[in-house]
Amino acid sequence: MEDTDAGGIVYYVNYLKFMERARSEWLRHLGLNQQTLLDEGTQLVVYRLACHYAKPARLDDALEISAHVTEIGRCRMTFDQQVWRNEELLCSATVEIACLSVERMRPKAWPASLNILIRAS
Repeated sequence: MEDTDAGGIVYYVNYLKFMERARSEWLRHLGLNQQTLLDEGTQLVVYRLACHYAKPARLDDALEISAHVTEIGRCRMTFDQQVWRNEELLCSATVEIACLSVERMRPKAWPASLNILIRAS
């Protein structure tokens, strides 16, 4: 119920939360997690987002969220993400992530270990 409004429609901001969780699961699939990166002095942040809402999701809908890396730079990467209900596209987004130094909060190159895993995925 917390994801929907009183009419049972998923609140638009929650799609972004779903996408964040999908990116976190993508990291776990690579054998990493946000805390490990933080411990190593690296933080991943969204710095640009373009989102298109096509159709609403409703209370009790089973949703599938995808996260595909489409571009990797020295200190950023771009994800194409979608939210699906069965075969129906509900929402799509292009999400740009920056790699930051925790200490300086400035862009930094991907750590070598993460760079290898990202490029191999």
